[in-house]
Amino acid sequence: MVSASWLLLLGLCCSASAGGEQRGGGKPSEPRRLQSGGDEERHVLERTELSKRSAALNEQTCTALSGVEAALLNNTNTFTFKVRTMGSLSLAWVGDGSGVLLVLTTFQVPLFMMRFGQSNLYRSEDYGKTFKDVTHLINHTFIQTEFGIAISPDQSGKVILTGDVSDIAGFRLFRSQDFGLTFVSNDLPFEPLIQMLYNPGDCNTLLTLSITSELWLSEDFGATWRKIHDSVCLVRWGPKNSIYVTTNNNGSCNDKGMLELRKTVDYGRSFQTIATRVYSFVLGGRFVFASIMTGMGTERMIHVSVDGGELWNMAQLPTVNHEQFYSILAANQDMIFMHVDDPGDSGVGTIYVSDDRGTVFSKSLERHLYTTTGSDTDFTAIASLRGVYMTSVLTEDGAVETVITYDQGAKWETLHRPQNSHCSTDTATNRPNRCRLHIHASYSTTMRMNVPMLPLSQPNAVGLILAHGSVGDAESALSPDVYVSDDGGYTWLLALRGPHHYAILDSGGLLVAMEHSNSPVNQIKFSTDEGQCWHTYNFTSDPLHFSGMDSEPGSRSMNVSLWGYRNDFSKWVVITVDFRKLLTRDCNEGDYVQWLAHSADPSGSNDGCVLGYKETFLRLRKDSVCWNGRDYAVTKKLSPCPCTVDDYHCDFGYYRPENSSECVEQEEMKGRPLEFCLNGTTEQLQTSGYRKIPGDQCEGGFQPDRKETDLRRMCTSNALHPHSLSENSSANTAVIVMVVIAILLLSAVAGVWLVKKYVCGGRFLVHRYSVMREHVEANKIEGVDDIDTHYMETGKAQYNEDSDQDLLE
Repeated sequence: MVSASWLLLLGLCCSASAGGEQRGGGKPSEPRRLQSGGDEERHVLERTELSKRSAALNEQTCTALSGVEAALLNNTNTFTFKVRTMGSLSLAWVGDGSGVLLVLTTFQVPLFMMRFGQSNLYRSEDYGKTFKDVTHLINHTFIQTEFGIAISPDQSGKVILTGDVSDIAGFRLFRSQDFGLTFVSNDLPFEPLIQMLYNPGDCNTLLTLSITSELWLSEDFGATWRKIHDSVCLVRWGPKNSIYVTTNNNGSCNDKGMLELRKTVDYGRSFQTIATRVYSFVLGGRFVFASIMTGMGTERMIHVSVDGGELWNMAQLPTVNHEQFYSILAANQDMIFMHVDDPGDSGVGTIYVSDDRGTVFSKSLERHLYTTTGSDTDFTAIASLRGVYMTSVLTEDGAVETVITYDQGAKWETLHRPQNSHCSTDTATNRPNRCRLHIHASYSTTMRMNVPMLPLSQPNAVGLILAHGSVGDAESALSPDVYVSDDGGYTWLLALRGPHHYAILDSGGLLVAMEHSNSPVNQIKFSTDEGQCWHTYNFTSDPLHFSGMDSEPGSRSMNVSLWGYRNDFSKWVVITVDFRKLLTRDCNEGDYVQWLAHSADPSGSNDGCVLGYKETFLRLRKDSVCWNGRDYAVTKKLSPCPCTVDDYHCDFGYYRPENSSECVEQEEMKGRPLEFCLNGTTEQLQTSGYRKIPGDQCEGGFQPDRKETDLRRMCTSNALHPHSLSENSSANTAVIVMVVIAILLLSAVAGVWLVKKYVCGGRFLVHRYSVMREHVEANKIEGVDDIDTHYMETGKAQYNEDSDQDLLE
């Protein structure tokens, strides 16, 4: 797995309909000083220069950009890769703004008791316009496809290729520190099982596992290696150069529930056991999660730590049986979104949101849609606005609906129908409310619907979302259209008919799209006004079977590469279009206008107040046809807001009924004491039903009563001991059970109260993404899913659906 890079695998034996999602961000730039206002006369002149429109949904309002063919024709380049049938092609961007793109073509077939493989390496320095065959730099060595092109996440130009020279010496690394311009090689003292894992804090330090489950580390960018642990099942880089591993004592990683979770902070010179009886673990934001066996059958409980595993608390969640599961949907520095499966094969569950300790959870959304196989959900974070998430629910009458939250799960609402879309209401069943927009995401791809890409947003394209959707009953939409929102999901516009591949360029100043079709294509569509009007350009006279669209990570580039093949499967073609010449001038201060996020009632004093403050951004005018540039930085102004009921989640034991802002007590919790285990003692919660949303910065105003009292009763969630005790009780009251323990030669009786058991059973779900998907960039923003991605498991590409491993790729 490549961290903080873009990796693409295109199998020649696959159909031409592979697609992917572009996401990520570029290296932070110095903020540009911008002010609102503008030269209205110049904008009028720009609009009058637009001639009749070539193609759009709004024929009466859109006109075509003049000189498109001339500007783009001279900036379109074609390159052909010769790849054998049944071969594959991988590509990766090296650095940020370097223009360097590496492409690896691989052909491999079994030959009697051996295997035959051939690789070719190509390099581009101009954003994919031209390529040079540099296979000689790796001595024509066969490169393992499963290890791909490992790019460092620090944009320093480091590249690693893992070569197979088993007929000579085993495996060999090819390492570059100059963006693939030169490589040095050295043999490995082991056979690697997984790709080299860069330390996010120091990319000269690498980790990997061998096929014999040994953990190896290098502190000099792979030149020398030392073994630091045996019998390792999973490994992940943690913060501050820490390493987390699960180990087994009986030689089998399949014996889950008997693993140890260990941690090192000195690169493996010493290890500390921080949990035992571990089924799995995951890092997310500042949290460490571990699924711990309780010793009672197959039941497990989730423990949470905010100090790297020194102290653990049990997550206070509803009890589930062994047939249900938990799934972490998102984890940032403030809080966690957790899905708790409903009993039976309903395919739905409830989303709970945590406090800032990751321990106390409250109900956020019921009937949350999740595949019954436990692998896919539509839960999507909007990258450019804090606290905004979309997902799908299954209504009581079996319809799939998209809901959205703007305040980190405090309230959810359905999407409204775009004004320029048509919906035929089902008069027979009297369901006019079905004329809402449904956004198609991972669940739709699982159902094999015609959805080539997931919803797309970028941190530096404020409020902009592209997604496939349908209006009406979602299950009847066989060919979704492309919709665009320019305000973070409040309103939507029907942009393109039918499925498309799409990308955001120039920080939102340019959108591009390619029709998703099994027939050869030669036309690309683009928009300079955030998807209101679309124009077309015929990029070749010889149509190709389109397979994927690629642009440099971070959405700052003006180049887009279109990948595909013509009738001869042995020739892959990349056609790169540079749109820079289309935007003839740089944007200036007059091209930007102030925009208040979350604005719904401009006359209201609290208009735009979300999570405690207002955010006013400077955004590009839709009628400005200009270039933001690579140095563009989002500019915003913050204003504090007084606290209102909207700044609060419902507290533990409370929830918000649909279409209500008031928190009411859950029926199953009425009349019961609100107690939970925290830091080894029982805490009693006295609440009026409200708990401030983690990360909310409101001041004054609504301040509901809330108090946690230490009852000074011991409760244990110590995950260090094989026979650790957990807080447990019946459904109505806390039951105290006395456990007698013999300690050495002294006889003592230890009383341990088993109070409320909130978590048991469950599993973290495997989330699979398209192979044509860009990994999240190294720079994190508030609201983005921060689930750690630096991990691997023993067993190449083998995932166990019935495990707690939340292998988020």
